[in-house]
Amino acid sequence: MPTKTYGQMCPLARSLDVLGERWTMLVIRELLLGPKRFKHLFAALPAIGSNRLSERLKGLEDAGIVRKSMLPAPAAVAVYELTGHGERLRDPLIALGLWGLDLPIDERIDPRTTRAELIALALAGTQAKLLDPGRREAFEFQVGNEVFHFQLRNGRFLPRSGPSPADPALRVACDLQTFIDLALRTLTPSRALKDGRATVLAGPRTALTEIFRVLVYIPHVPLPALA
Repeated sequence: MPTKTYGQMCPLARSLDVLGERWTMLVIRELLLGPKRFKHLFAALPAIGSNRLSERLKGLEDAGIVRKSMLPAPAAVAVYELTGHGERLRDPLIALGLWGLDLPIDERIDPRTTRAELIALALAGTQAKLLDPGRREAFEFQVGNEVFHFQLRNGRFLPRSGPSPADPALRVACDLQTFIDLALRTLTPSRALKDGRATVLAGPRTALTEIFRVLVYIPHVPLPALA
């Protein structure tokens, strides 16, 4: 149970009793990209401090949003993952992230914290049309030093950290600015490939086009390019 409460019956207030503590929703954000070890959560959120991260995870476990489990062999390490109850936060939190894309960027924000997999997480929330629910494919991206993939499950693109566990239908490499430009539709996949800004390492080039045809973000205000 939360230690602080607004003391109101309103469901929004009750939700904020659980989610309103600083860093809590960013911990959930990381777990929306798949199960994570404590050290990987801490690496993604270094300013949180290890003690506070432990407190937030404990609170989320108590609320039934997060559980601790073991990865199967040969990894056999403890990870934190969302429960079914926690997974229900995916759509509202991604919608909040898309809303935040249109906010002006505060000068105190470090652009070096930009991560392609978080752009992919928000981008997945723009999918308005379901694909064939019988398709089970993965699409892997190598963006600079980052590797993540989209799983196609039940007709929806689901972004996950790390390489695809099975051979992906597409493996593509590009830099961060190129991925941002593709996400914002200021660059088409065909132009990115033609200009050498993106390279298909495995799979058909048409798969890259399909992803950015289905996942479409149209900003309400212009976003600056990376410095």
